[in-house]
Amino acid sequence: MKRISSIITGLILMAIGLLSTETHAQQDPQYTQYMYNTMSVNPGYAGQREVLSISGLHRAQWVGIDGAPRTQSLVVHAPLRNEKIGIGLSVVNDALGPSNETYVDGNFSYTIRLNDYDTKLSFGLKGGFHILETNWSEGLFQNPDAAFQQDLSLFSPIIGAGLYLHTESWYLGAAVPNFITTRHYDDFQESIAKERMHYYLIGGMVFEAGQNLKLKPAFLVKAVPGAPIIADLSANALISEKLTLGLAYRWDDSFSGLAGFQLSDSLFIGYAYDLTATELNNYNSGTHEIMLRFELQPLGRLLSPRFF
Repeated sequence: MKRISSIITGLILMAIGLLSTETHAQQDPQYTQYMYNTMSVNPGYAGQREVLSISGLHRAQWVGIDGAPRTQSLVVHAPLRNEKIGIGLSVVNDALGPSNETYVDGNFSYTIRLNDYDTKLSFGLKGGFHILETNWSEGLFQNPDAAFQQDLSLFSPIIGAGLYLHTESWYLGAAVPNFITTRHYDDFQESIAKERMHYYLIGGMVFEAGQNLKLKPAFLVKAVPGAPIIADLSANALISEKLTLGLAYRWDDSFSGLAGFQLSDSLFIGYAYDLTATELNNYNSGTHEIMLRFELQPLGRLLSPRFF
């Protein structure tokens, strides 16, 4: 128990450090349904669903604004025969204004059991590459000089790591998706800027709230020096282990409604709608996010329900 307490304390201290950071620039792609897309946040999650899991997600942000962010992600992960090891692949495409960014990375996790109560700690590593492409002929610019900048295609490596502490009823993870400085498009400056290290803290739990009803609160905190802290808080209700309904709040940014349905043992579909809580709300009709998860169940093997 001492070892678990020290790990949890360390993760909480990291969260306090993140929340005390003052910042002003762009963040990595964001997701309202982060609780279903955990490996894109933390490589320690690779293989933790105990099956071959394939998830696809599309996010259309600030519908009605030309050049607003559009994000697609594909995540595939599974445990190996040695169940302590998980592997995964993540591909993300993120378009914003004249820029298009592609992230491709492989993920590896190694899990150890900490006690007799099924508490586990997973160590995660990720490696891959990031491609930034710009087309300055697209869009209108507040800074006229931006439209005359040279089109670019930049390649950068990705090396990241994470810790993921979990049981069947709760989880807590911390990660740095990339230790290497890359380039990205800054939509405020309308120029190419260096991207600093991002820090992620994620957590959640599930508990019984009545007959055929489970509650699943979760949070995600993201920070990078020079950019605003982003904190997501969500609460989902799982009804009869089939229907999911929930609400979410992104700190000082938006309110969200979430819904999901387990169509079969293998197939889950989820949807989220974000309503902007800032003055930007006057210029867009909200953000839509849809995800689909398919899982291949192993033959002849009985699995316990997975809530994360």
